[in-house]
Amino acid sequence: MKLLYKIMISVAVFLIFTITGPDAFAFFGGKFTTLTPKDGNVMIPVKTVSDGKAHYFKVKAEDGTMVDFFLVKSADGVIRAAVDACDVCYRSGKGYAQEGDSMVCGNCGMRFSTDRINEVKGGCNPAPLTRATDDKNLLISMKDINANSWYCKFKK
Repeated sequence: MKLLYKIMISVAVFLIFTITGPDAFAFFGGKFTTLTPKDGNVMIPVKTVSDGKAHYFKVKAEDGTMVDFFLVKSADGVIRAAVDACDVCYRSGKGYAQEGDSMVCGNCGMRFSTDRINEVKGGCNPAPLTRATDDKNLLISMKDINANSWYCKFKK
């Protein structure tokens, strides 16, 4: 009987990961992929973030703070980058969740169209990160990550 339960649980976990893919990590609390900087930048392959879904990452800033950020390809085809916090709600440490073409603040519920990320800053807008691309990767400078680490000091 115990073996049957173990098999059923194993099959259920396998199906969850197979059906939901990367979204299963959020289901189990592993929303962020940890990155390691190289040559003063974090590099994310463009092909892995070009599906219109928000992808969450974290990287250690020079002050030791883990900086959480997200990338999302907006409807206009631009890959946007922002710290998972804003000027107003950062102390809550709740960040943003995607709902369709909007990012929604987990603290106050404000909605931000993905095509406005990196265009509008300040207030409750997601704090923008400057990004560049080479042939295959989206690059974010660690200087920009370090300058924005204060947003994430309250995250647990």
